[in-house]
Amino acid sequence: MAKLEIRNFAQNLRKGQTPAEQLLWSKLRSRGLSNLKFRRQHPIDNYILDFYCSKAHLAIEIDGGHHLEKGNLEKDIERTAHLNQKGIRVIRFWNDDVLEHLDDVVAEIYAALREIMSEQEKK
Repeated sequence: MAKLEIRNFAQNLRKGQTPAEQLLWSKLRSRGLSNLKFRRQHPIDNYILDFYCSKAHLAIEIDGGHHLEKGNLEKDIERTAHLNQKGIRVIRFWNDDVLEHLDDVVAEIYAALREIMSEQEKK
């Protein structure tokens, strides 16, 4: 996909967020978590990340049931490996977890951010 195409696709995804993405975005937006800036539907290479914090190199993916299908599961594994090679940590949550256990999801993201920022300070 060309860079302009992927940017336009990301923009369309922002307009059509899932309920789980909308709910999590309400916690991440405006530096709402650890005073870190997150972007939603952020393109990196040929991938569009649901949420991305560039300072922490952290991607957050919110997955629906279609991610369990064989072809999609393999694509997710390739995508995560590609992003890991670029130094980006990926954490995934199911839509239902975000919708039903938002506080737990936010706590897990916060713990990942603390770990990452601690590692960065040691360098």
